Amino acid sequence: MSSIAEQIADWLVATQGRNLPTDVVATGERLFLDVAGLCIAARREDYIAATLAAVDRGGACSALGHPGGFDGFGAALVNGTAAHGEDFDDTFEGGPVHSGAVIVPAVLAACEREGLGGERFLVGLTTGVELLCRLSLVAPMATHNAGFHPTAVFGALAAAGGVSAALSLSRDQTASALGIAGSMASGIIEYLAEGTWTKRMHAGWAAQSGLRAALMARGGFAGPRTVFEGVHGVYRAFAPSVKPNFEPLVDGLGTRWVTPTVAFKPYACGTMTQPFIDCAVRLAESGVRAEDVMSIECEVAAGTVPRLWEPLATKHRPPTPYAAKFSTPFCIAVGFFDRKAGLAQFSAERTQEREVLALTSKVRYVIDPANEYPKKFTGHLRATLADGRHVEFRQPGMRGGADAPLSQEELEGKFVQNALYGGWSAAAAERLLSVSRRLFAEPTLDALKEFRA
Repeated sequence: MSSIAEQIADWLVATQGRNLPTDVVATGERLFLDVAGLCIAARREDYIAATLAAVDRGGACSALGHPGGFDGFGAALVNGTAAHGEDFDDTFEGGPVHSGAVIVPAVLAACEREGLGGERFLVGLTTGVELLCRLSLVAPMATHNAGFHPTAVFGALAAAGGVSAALSLSRDQTASALGIAGSMASGIIEYLAEGTWTKRMHAGWAAQSGLRAALMARGGFAGPRTVFEGVHGVYRAFAPSVKPNFEPLVDGLGTRWVTPTVAFKPYACGTMTQPFIDCAVRLAESGVRAEDVMSIECEVAAGTVPRLWEPLATKHRPPTPYAAKFSTPFCIAVGFFDRKAGLAQFSAERTQEREVLALTSKVRYVIDPANEYPKKFTGHLRATLADGRHVEFRQPGMRGGADAPLSQEELEGKFVQNALYGGWSAAAAERLLSVSRRLFAEPTLDALKEFRA
């Protein structure tokens, strides 16, 4: 009987660009564009400077927004870290995992390293994303509960799968690549303690690990076929509290795609916080003034509390701008005042502003046992006003998700704004936007070399 890795390998080997559904192709195009904009937006940040100091230049691969070429592993690490660095990248409701920030850098590096064209890039990207999303459904919440970041853990395996597909590895090589990546998977969530940078590198680390695993497998290195279901497999290691259900991983693989349901973020902060910001914006637009708010109570899912609500005293006064992205009270406050929560809202100055912190301190939570998380990311707030009135708003899903997707115009606008934030000219942004529209049809990815100057 075939192992789960071998069943996945059968699908990866069989998938060709001409057989991909139209909506899957469109999602792949959107993912590349979103990731490219995020890489450019973060290119001048201090954590990217630190990452650049750890990689080798002079190779055939692009670190988007940076001059010159890089080796494949360095490009994957830099691009993945930049794409995920501001937590403005896509997410998958049901996981949650961030797919584009892992898979686009891994497969892009593989294709540039090997001189492959747009079709192989498309195949690797879409299959890698599909695999990462499905891997996250096997044991929902259990990986987070064990102290690990699902994007980092499952991202390494999915990147190995996507790169294997792009490189047209054999069934046995692909299964080995998945097995090898299981020993490269990592990513603890202790960054929450002080708002430090390690989560930012998780996507890049997973991307370069997946690339390395696939190349090692192609060279003949053997990995365990039972990496998923084995007694010492990844789910036993990273999600030990539940029995894994592999049906969402393998059922309908190749015939039913979840990739088109990937959500593109409208706000540059934690995924499950997004609908709460929309509620805060609606509260502000209803005419309520900050000084009239006595308290705000939010109904939340229990699974989100350890990362977005507790310790509450720290969430009321985030120690760093990065920590503020994972404070739902702060995000609600800045959303109320600014009617948005983009890159500019999470600055050191903004996290110290008296009026923002005053409102932040008024936000509390109660657990809603009926909340559908992680299947859906919902939002709610109930404001108690000085005159005794209560104003309440609910949001049934994440804006940007499957039920309320961002339009192509909105997504392209996000890309341009991110590029401008990163110091690019509007003309350069428009040129890369034009390249992105035809990249998957090109025989090579050489068009990206223009942006290494």
